[in-house]
Amino acid sequence: MIWKFKYGHPFETEAVTEHITETEEAPPLGTVSLQEGFRWRYELAKDDIVYGLGEAVRGINKRGHCYISHASDDPHHMESTQSLYGAHNFIVIAGEHNFGLFVDDPAKVTFDIGSTCSDILEISCQEADLYFYMIDGETPYAVVKQFRKIIGRSYIPPKFAFGFGQSRWGYRTKEDFRRVADGYRSNHIPIDMLYMDIDYMQDFKDFTVNGGEFEDFPGFVKEMKERNIRLIPIIDAGVKVEKGYPVYEEGVKNGYFCKRADGSDFVAAVWPGDTHFPDVLNPEARRWFGGCYRPLIEQGIEGFWNDMNEPAIFYTPEGLEAASRLMREYVEDETGTVSMFQVREALTGLQNHQDYYKAFYHQIDGRMVRHDKVHNLFGCNMTRAADEGFERIAPDKRFLLFSRSSYIGMHRCGGIWTGDNKSWWSHILLNLQMMPALNMCGFLYAGADLGGFGGHTTRDLLLRWLALGVFTPLMRNHSAIDTRAQECYQFEGVEDFRHIVGVRYRLLPYLYSEYMKAALSDDLYFKPLAFEYPQDTFAPRVEDQLMLGGEIMIAPVYTQNAKGRYVYLPEEMRFVKFMPDGSIQQETLSPGHHYVEIALNEVPLFIRSGKCIPVAKAAECVAELQSDALELLGDPGAEYWLYDDDGTYKDYDNPANRRLLKKMS
Repeated sequence: MIWKFKYGHPFETEAVTEHITETEEAPPLGTVSLQEGFRWRYELAKDDIVYGLGEAVRGINKRGHCYISHASDDPHHMESTQSLYGAHNFIVIAGEHNFGLFVDDPAKVTFDIGSTCSDILEISCQEADLYFYMIDGETPYAVVKQFRKIIGRSYIPPKFAFGFGQSRWGYRTKEDFRRVADGYRSNHIPIDMLYMDIDYMQDFKDFTVNGGEFEDFPGFVKEMKERNIRLIPIIDAGVKVEKGYPVYEEGVKNGYFCKRADGSDFVAAVWPGDTHFPDVLNPEARRWFGGCYRPLIEQGIEGFWNDMNEPAIFYTPEGLEAASRLMREYVEDETGTVSMFQVREALTGLQNHQDYYKAFYHQIDGRMVRHDKVHNLFGCNMTRAADEGFERIAPDKRFLLFSRSSYIGMHRCGGIWTGDNKSWWSHILLNLQMMPALNMCGFLYAGADLGGFGGHTTRDLLLRWLALGVFTPLMRNHSAIDTRAQECYQFEGVEDFRHIVGVRYRLLPYLYSEYMKAALSDDLYFKPLAFEYPQDTFAPRVEDQLMLGGEIMIAPVYTQNAKGRYVYLPEEMRFVKFMPDGSIQQETLSPGHHYVEIALNEVPLFIRSGKCIPVAKAAECVAELQSDALELLGDPGAEYWLYDDDGTYKDYDNPANRRLLKKMS
């Protein structure tokens, strides 16, 4: 059962694709107050669990913290963090009543989940202009599947996007990329993608390539592709203000940029300096911006990652002038009226100041809409622009596309990566815990920067993180400039990295198959244990293990210096380890708690009783995988329906894509 409640004059986000009739009744659970904006309040039972919120800090169970849905460029993902890059306003309450809530409001939304008062869940919006959905179900899993159905099919990338990718902020030239490609290929570490961060552009201008460093760019793209490596360039949200730059000139001429209140083009500083933001909430401007991807596609590019699209703002001319004025006052002040702390706050507060988002507007259906009222939709619609552009440019072809900022609905257009994490052990666990929540919100193609983006990684940290990344649909090693070189071949014992990344390719037929089944049936790829074992009393407490697809459970090691870890098995399972010599070690474990040893160069997984999974022979790229020579791991007599297609086009429903495999012994 799904109820849809309308309050005030909601902005049409298009997050929900199915028609649901609005009801005039009050929500059957909780109480609503409209005295100061919108508030919904509900008393949680002692053992209620709250799932969801997509990209958010803390555990799988979200109780005990206050979360704010407000797309934010914040690289410090601490336990105290309230807002990250995405805004995913869907939660599931599991316990005495099993129900879900979707707050369809693109402005700031606060979820106080037992933070102010331990047994009170309160959702609040600054204004009462929203759609409020309530979904009833027998189990939390049933609730999620209903929600997934009404928000539309998840994005499906090309098959090469399930390979391993290497990225780094600081690759500037052809030779940088060739050196990385050589490092992987000469060490026989599998790889399918090299990501191009901002330095490939000409002066940080979107849709340009530095001609001096990338002469004959189409030839270079072809050279890499002949080595079975795709180049995946970044596209930022800000368009550089520069006369003679075609994208800038076209946007200004046609009124495609966001405006100030006086109708002039809004100016904000990002990587290129002064920039304008494309008004991607305006359908005409969105169509134009999506078309801007064409020149790179025509040069052979088959994938992109959209960044800085919260949108991130380093400062505005007005903000910089105010801070400069205060600094001058401080320097000239002889009375102590202006303190050093005021100056410091003014300077550190320049980046992403909340007032910036009240200073520009979108033109939608002939009216001006202030950005902060629809802030959470910007990244979503930038990625939608690209996806719609791809549909016009090459309608039958799949492109790799993922974004930093997002809102529910963008999951139909692309995936996400979880932003600027750190080389911290705690962020391996955070990576794991975000995955099922993102899946609940429709984002199946997701992953984190393996090894950590900020800070200096270590060999053991990267190996453990890769062993988790083996299972995430997006498997990418990415790091910041001025950090330790993080490519897998940069560390001693390169054979261990070759093995762990290689396991990804051995498991890829299964992982791709489970991804496609989840996408095509509006299901989950990752699930909390309690979704598969609703009667198990301990499963809801497990925060560091996940079910993947219909056959396996994963339990990565995420603690420094650990030789293994404790796991909980709700049923008898087969404990499988991919060993560094290429062999596969297996033993059957009874239900209950176990300590399992897992070395740095081993990849563990657990196969459920009566199930089996396909495993391929080792390969160094997706194109070399042999899907007709698969080994089955699991119980004798078990069957597995394999989904496998060409990985390039959109012939998803062809019966030839599915075949039954049976383990004979």
